Amino acid sequence: MAWIALGLGLVLVIEGLVFALAPSRLDEIVEIMAKLTPEQRRSIGLVAVALGVGLVWLAKTLGV
Repeated sequence: MAWIALGLGLVLVIEGLVFALAPSRLDEIVEIMAKLTPEQRRSIGLVAVALGVGLVWLAKTLGV
């Protein structure tokens, strides 16, 4: 449960930084994402999941 809380906390910190430091850039990113096809968005999501799993595996392997 501690790992889940840590992971969610880190996601909120990163998301909060985007909103706090670059709110106008976020509008541009949303416009770009709206132009992508559902298949492209799905591929981006799958790559993000794969990278996340890889980082979690690496952290566990390194003993973090």
